Order: sequence, then structure tokens, then C-alpha cells
Amino acid sequence: MVQLFFPPSSRPAAIPVSNSNFTTRRRSCNAAVDMWKKALPILLLPWLMIGCQATFTNLSAKHQVRNPNNFYPVEVALNTRQQSLRWESIQPLVMVGAESYPMRPTPLMTNRWEGLIPVPPQTNIVYYRYKFDFRYNNFGGPGTDSASSPEYKLQLLEK
Repeated sequence: MVQLFFPPSSRPAAIPVSNSNFTTRRRSCNAAVDMWKKALPILLLPWLMIGCQATFTNLSAKHQVRNPNNFYPVEVALNTRQQSLRWESIQPLVMVGAESYPMRPTPLMTNRWEGLIPVPPQTNIVYYRYKFDFRYNNFGGPGTDSASSPEYKLQLLEK
């Protein structure tokens, strides 16, 4: 074992030790950059939510003349930027109150559906909405989801 010998005049100075229990943190020179990095995920969240949101376009007339069979046609177009959506799995429904009625694809269109809603003879106004159940590609297998439109109003006019 080797021992170092220092003469008393050339000994290294003692390092002062603080008895404080508090630790100090070095302040960042780029506080604005640190704050931006923390806020960025929160600011991007609404953009991510908007990117996958479905847009419904009601193609039905707001006013229709009453007909003898009491069934009225409705049509909707669905647009979305969700690339994982499986278009062949879409099952559209038109909802009138708690009742739901199936819709069928419109010929020659890939994103439009049509259906019929029954309206009792004594009713002049009916409120309805569209609901789409669908599957999408997800990690670990397909996922299921649904999207609903806002409520629409159909007014029936007498001849």
C-alpha cells in the first residue's frame, strides 16, 4: 500500500461541508423551453381528437310533404380522417327517440347511406339522429366504436 505524504504547508485545503438538509436545484437557462416541452402534449391533445372525429352531413330535406304510407326518407354522408376505420364494417342506424332503424348504402357512393323513418299520422315534427357502429384497426386486434350525429328536425307539411 502506498501512502502519500504531504508536508503541512502543501496539504490540500479542506472542502467545506454544509450541514443544511436542503438541496438546491440548478435553474435552467431555458425556462421557456422547459415550460413549452411540458405544455406541448396538452396543447396537441385537441388536435389529435379533432383528427379522428367524424363529420356528418345530413342530406335530407328539413321539410317534407306528408305521404299516405307515413315513411319518410333520410340520407346522410359520413366523412372522417380516421385512417384505421374499416369502412366495410360500418353499420348505420337512424335513431328516432329510443327506436333505431337500419340504413342501407346509397348506390355508387362509398360514404352515403339512406333509410326510412316512420312518423305517426298525428305528428308534424320528428327529431332524429344518425348513429354509426364500426370497427377500426388497433394494436392487438380490431377495436369497436360508434359515432353519433347531432339531432336533426324533420317537419311534415300538409298538402
